[in-house]
Amino acid sequence: MLAYLIRRLFAAAVMLVVIVLVVFSIFFLFPKWAGVDVALSFVGKQADPAAVEGVRQKLGLGEPIYTQAWEFFKGIFAGRTYSGGGDVTNCPAPCFGYSFRTEQSVWPVLTDRLPVTLGLALGAAVLWLIFGLAAGVLSALKRGTLWDRTAMVVALAGVSLPIYFTGMLSLAIFVFGLKWFNGDYVPLEDSFSGWFGGMILPWITLAFLYAAMYARITRATMLEVLGEDYIRTARAKGLREQTVIGKHAMRSTMTPILTMLGMDLGALIGGAILTETTFSLPGLGQAVLNAIKTQDLPIILGVVLITSLAVLIANLVVDVMYAVIDPRVRLS
Repeated sequence: MLAYLIRRLFAAAVMLVVIVLVVFSIFFLFPKWAGVDVALSFVGKQADPAAVEGVRQKLGLGEPIYTQAWEFFKGIFAGRTYSGGGDVTNCPAPCFGYSFRTEQSVWPVLTDRLPVTLGLALGAAVLWLIFGLAAGVLSALKRGTLWDRTAMVVALAGVSLPIYFTGMLSLAIFVFGLKWFNGDYVPLEDSFSGWFGGMILPWITLAFLYAAMYARITRATMLEVLGEDYIRTARAKGLREQTVIGKHAMRSTMTPILTMLGMDLGALIGGAILTETTFSLPGLGQAVLNAIKTQDLPIILGVVLITSLAVLIANLVVDVMYAVIDPRVRLS
């Protein structure tokens, strides 16, 4: 088990370096090759030439590419000092960039909005795992019945309907129609009940989409697993059906589910733009949308970095869960 964890941690460290280099290339190297003025992209098109030149010096865009990449990489872990244009700007670690438009580091902006997105993603994940797995397993066990067909029709609707439609529909019914919720977001530190009440509809709306996908994948995987020889052997030995399904079949079924969960949860932590915009949640998704509108490129860069790191961490946790669920994985 220890050797397995060491291999996965080493692979994650290598992938972290690759992620940082790819993000650097997307925001600094590729635009330069395309003839785009990177400094102008960071300071805004309305800036005067002196401000653009100052940002160019602070970012070190005149230095060799490998020097720029090293400063970018080092800044994430050790902080960075932007000097040029007559002043010095400090970006403490972890430096995910500096917004020259608002004159503030990107990291505090991200950490201020991250709890909202994290609460949305984790709450929705709990709901879609519970209902998606339950619906998928029951559909597989009752294949061809009315329950199976109804559940799959609902799942198809969940996959097909976009978030902004189901979100606006839920607001129209439960907020403006029935008035069960006020539809306003309340910070957790202000009121737990207010925060919980404001997050129920976003959780359900987001979970409806993902639960539908998880139900279909669970059903397909469970049907395949139920046809395996070891399941027939377990039943032939006289084991109870609950034991066959819960202890044997579910272990194999959970492998693709965990893979999906790692990718989906990591991506959502980087911001659920449609859900946060629909319900006016001040999370990372809304921050990205505002940055696109105002052309604040450092904020977008920071969110791309934190999304990539979230996916990396989520998949590292999934790799560990593989070893817990299936001991054979530890020896692979």
